[in-house]
Amino acid sequence: MGGFPFSAIVGQDEMKRALLIAAVDPRIGGVMIFGDRGTGKSTAARALAALLPPIAVVTGCRFGCAPEEAARSPDYDPAAKLSVVKAPVPFVDLPLGSTEDRVLGTLDLERALAHGEKRFEPGLLARAHRGFLYIDEINLLEDHVVDLLLDVAASGENLVERDGLSVRHPARFVLLGSGNPEEGELRPQLLDRFGLSVEVRTPDSIADRVEIMKRCAAQEQTPAAFAAEWADADGKILRRIARAKTALDKLAVPDALLADMATLCRAVGADGLRGELTLMRAARASAALDGAKAVARKHVAAVAPLALRHRLRRNVLDETGSTVRIERALAELFG
Repeated sequence: MGGFPFSAIVGQDEMKRALLIAAVDPRIGGVMIFGDRGTGKSTAARALAALLPPIAVVTGCRFGCAPEEAARSPDYDPAAKLSVVKAPVPFVDLPLGSTEDRVLGTLDLERALAHGEKRFEPGLLARAHRGFLYIDEINLLEDHVVDLLLDVAASGENLVERDGLSVRHPARFVLLGSGNPEEGELRPQLLDRFGLSVEVRTPDSIADRVEIMKRCAAQEQTPAAFAAEWADADGKILRRIARAKTALDKLAVPDALLADMATLCRAVGADGLRGELTLMRAARASAALDGAKAVARKHVAAVAPLALRHRLRRNVLDETGSTVRIERALAELFG
């Protein structure tokens, strides 16, 4: 049975918008999705990965190498003829019980014992290269593993030095985390490393709940027909992402708008400078998705809660939610 089409997901517009922004500009740093169970978090992430066009991969490269980066792969053989195939965009689940070796990679013990040869066995990070790495209930994952993931996600490379091996390979992926805040919160310094943060809730609308049931039933009963029904809508989203990627680097952000972003971040008390940088990148990606000729204040306002809500210091004199604080600051500063 095929996956659920991205365009068929009912509601959850903020989550879908954040995922599209991350697909357009992976430099944003991933998406953290907090919310109730059964609200389509993993469904939306998988649907987006399945929607994207296939990527070119070097045959025989265990690290998902693009042709232009083959020479940086530990598997590179300069004498071999380069062969390229098309492959789906990777979508890798990271189980909660994963060890450091499984995540980063380790010595291939079987080959070492059988042939006396030291050979690196790639981990989950190698499998996720150029795709998505998804961690459900990330707030329950061991902190040191989350630290490793965030370091690699920021650098785009995985360096493993152990058992007499020293291996470095590209590992660029969009990190997607989801969790229920009632089961434990992420440490603030880890949460801050995610580019965007989304809050999802169980739909209140009876009409939406009924539509979700109808679509899920249709997808289970006739998956091929259901996918065909939504193929045109998914195709439009795919073309929209492609156009946005092409336009992204051509969209300049005026200095006055950069000053607005800095003013907003200072007003809400966002920690560090990651808020400004993420706000700039997310506003530009959002403008590109909209087909805009320039980044405007409305694009900043649209993505400000996504980029900043998880970076605010707790204010003992103001117990309103972070989203409300951001919206209030936007209204006070810019009307």
